[in-house]
Amino acid sequence: MPLEDLITDPNELLEKLDSLHPSDIANSLKKIEKNSVDDFFFTLKNLPDDILGEVLLELPENLREDAYSELSIEQLTDAVDELESDDQTDIIQEIEELDIDKAKEIYDGLEEEDKKEIDWLKKYEEDEAGAYMQTELFSANIKETIGESIERLKQAKAEDELENIHQVFIIDDHKILLASISLEDLIIFDFNKTYDEVIKEQENKYKAFKVDDDEDIDEVAKKFEQYDLSVVAVTGYQGMLIGRITSDDILDVIEENATEQMYQLAGVDDDFEHEDNLIATAKKRAMWLFLNLGTAILASLVIGIFDTVIQSYVALAILMPIVASMGGNAGTQTLAVMVRQLALGDIDLDNARDAVKKEVFISIFNGFLFALIMGIIAWIWFDEKLLGVVIGLSMIMNLFSAGFFGASIPLILKKFDIDPAVGSTVLLTTVTDIVGFFSFLMLAKIILL
Repeated sequence: MPLEDLITDPNELLEKLDSLHPSDIANSLKKIEKNSVDDFFFTLKNLPDDILGEVLLELPENLREDAYSELSIEQLTDAVDELESDDQTDIIQEIEELDIDKAKEIYDGLEEEDKKEIDWLKKYEEDEAGAYMQTELFSANIKETIGESIERLKQAKAEDELENIHQVFIIDDHKILLASISLEDLIIFDFNKTYDEVIKEQENKYKAFKVDDDEDIDEVAKKFEQYDLSVVAVTGYQGMLIGRITSDDILDVIEENATEQMYQLAGVDDDFEHEDNLIATAKKRAMWLFLNLGTAILASLVIGIFDTVIQSYVALAILMPIVASMGGNAGTQTLAVMVRQLALGDIDLDNARDAVKKEVFISIFNGFLFALIMGIIAWIWFDEKLLGVVIGLSMIMNLFSAGFFGASIPLILKKFDIDPAVGSTVLLTTVTDIVGFFSFLMLAKIILL
């Protein structure tokens, strides 16, 4: 739904719920909350139980926390009861962080089967595949006929026990995952055949995509992208089928990772950006700005060494920022590419040399190109050929260092198990500023004076 079409009237929104997706309802609620907090809570409390949980999950973290505090235990219990196991666990854990007693009462109000699944999923670390899986899935024994399993699927769908079914997972008597068949393939088979007969006809075709329950979720996300998956089976001890991960959860992982990298490259903490406490957010940003201030002072000290040179040739003060700015921007381009490729697994420490060579070549090419352009501009601007030579040579040196260090810094941080997105920008800015100012002023001292 386009932003301009969002419903801002609470009563109108409640009337049109049947025609709206939970995401559209959540976006309208955000708009309503901006206008009136009371209307926001009024609308939220009047949402049906079967969509309340999904809407809550679509809201920003700060609004979810407000909702958890305002909604009654009965409402939250009914809302959680309607969700799938992975979403149930997410909401229970979020409420536990705010009010552990309230979370316990909601948990106690759920069915025993739901409690067991939540307890199971809570045991996984937040970066493990098991933490993102849902236990609701459609499986069939290899000895079962297709017709028998289809009847079970119809009954489960009629009773709202299963949602978003993409395929049937084939297991043996010990629940070991053997294969998977998409529903679009399933419907064209002879329903009187067993799964064993079907798989033997084309054994390789129905090989199941699976991940271990303790596998890193970022690696799982890469498999989804690489193989264009919509769902993947999750296996535990000795290959037993225990759950599945669907593409909607992986999209959230990819979005979170991309957002985190973008914030870290800018020296911003993702957790604090959603805080209502502006002072806490300002303090967190100030830490990075303080570090940046230190690097700026270093660059200024370099300039101070050549104060007599600048006094003798005022044009240098006018041109200095150009050299530093070009180096900084070229380095940022390289840095962004390297950090993203490292995150996606496109490059690693084994093939890093080729990646560095590529970025250095690009930087040198651009260095010569803009050295020629800026050299001519400086010559015409100040009517001094040698000044054009100075800024041209400095441009080449600084863009070379920008490419080399922009590619190397993330790799070095990665080698020491430090997130390449953290601190890379500050380190690179320091290098390009110091190299830019020093090379420009030193060349000016040698050539012009």
